Amino acid sequence: MQFRFLASVAIFLGSYLPLALILLVQDVNYAVLANGFCWNCWHNGGSCATPLLHPKFSLVILVVCVVSFCTSLAALSRCRPRVPIDITEAKYIPAELMSYTLPYVVSFMSIGYQETGKFLGLSIFLAWMFWITHKSGQLILNPMLTAFGWRLYEIKYAFPGDSTARMGRVLSYGDIEPGQRYLQTTFQNILIIRPNNPKEKV
Repeated sequence: MQFRFLASVAIFLGSYLPLALILLVQDVNYAVLANGFCWNCWHNGGSCATPLLHPKFSLVILVVCVVSFCTSLAALSRCRPRVPIDITEAKYIPAELMSYTLPYVVSFMSIGYQETGKFLGLSIFLAWMFWITHKSGQLILNPMLTAFGWRLYEIKYAFPGDSTARMGRVLSYGDIEPGQRYLQTTFQNILIIRPNNPKEKV
């Protein structure tokens, strides 16, 4: 199954929620913060000063990333694995999942909204990364999902009644074990299994 374009964009932006939080923290004027937070940040000439240097950019981008990440979780919760497979080997690869996004988050920690050139460069880079991950079938590999119980496995499996061994990667909501049969569905090139859901156990 292939994600629609807007769903792909939402999943990609959700994976960069940590970067949005980092940019928000770096946009805080801590001298003003001591006077208390001001919500009148959307109008020029307000009666108080906001502790954010660029409130419209920082808050809008944060909200977009939060909504996008929630959309990612909703999309995974709506998938319904129906095709059974027999798993013969399973290798848990947590570092592989973390490597898809976190290095890029760390790389851009020094960029702020006040640096227009660098921020535009970051935007172009992220657009390019989105296109690569969307086309390569790795879009669903979001390291943020590890905090919500999702695990990445490399498996060897076969379909019932077919002795042909296949290799693949599984994003599983919970632990999977060799020698077991699970229901799965496929998004791009990644198999989705939810063994923690009793309705989806074989």
